[in-house]
Amino acid sequence: MRERDEGAAMVEFVLLAVVLVVPLCYVVLAVFNLQSAAFGANAATREAARVFVRAPSTADGERQAEAAAALTLADHGIDLDSSALVLSCSATPCLTPGATVQVSYRSTVRLPFIPVLGSREIASVPISATHTQVVDEYSEIRP
Repeated sequence: MRERDEGAAMVEFVLLAVVLVVPLCYVVLAVFNLQSAAFGANAATREAARVFVRAPSTADGERQAEAAAALTLADHGIDLDSSALVLSCSATPCLTPGATVQVSYRSTVRLPFIPVLGSREIASVPISATHTQVVDEYSEIRP
């Protein structure tokens, strides 16, 4: 006499769906998280450079650039580590007409749902962005 196997297909389907769908959902979440951080870093460097070249002085420009980067990163759910934002100029003083200002940002993004037991580097991915902006050719030299 044969045994009935009613419901076995349902169990196999649910098991297979869990084994395939859960990792796929995690990969999608991780990619979206990394992409958001990369877009945020790119936008933060762009806005920081734009604000810096419009500032009345180098000191004001540095403060305004950091504030602009922090605000832009906050829009993407990232807290700004001020040591991760680096400004460099091609001329001295920085705001010399025709000079270029480069803003770089380097940070790491933690992968979601991974507890950090030992090293943070295992559960994080480095991101970086750089933007170069030219100081207006017809502006006056600012200290």
